[in-house]
Amino acid sequence: MKLVPFLHTMSATAALATGLFFLRFWRQTGHRVFVYFGAAFWLMALSWSLLALVNPDDETRPLIYSIRLVAYVLLIVGMLVRGTITEQPPE
Repeated sequence: MKLVPFLHTMSATAALATGLFFLRFWRQTGHRVFVYFGAAFWLMALSWSLLALVNPDDETRPLIYSIRLVAYVLLIVGMLVRGTITEQPPE
């Protein structure tokens, strides 16, 4: 077993679990920032899973990393939304 695909799989599992935690926090509080964070971590899990399963060559690797770029943009948008909009949690 090669170490790099194993580490990609472990990272994907951790990101998937983190996304589930953010989904639970969103259901408890109703704040949209948790939706952005959960979606970002699920996209990171997708990119790490693709890197572990596909063994991309030099031409397809940027396509897989673009998924991670979208995830980072979602993280930034989530932080900006939380910083600019004050949401009232549902009672």
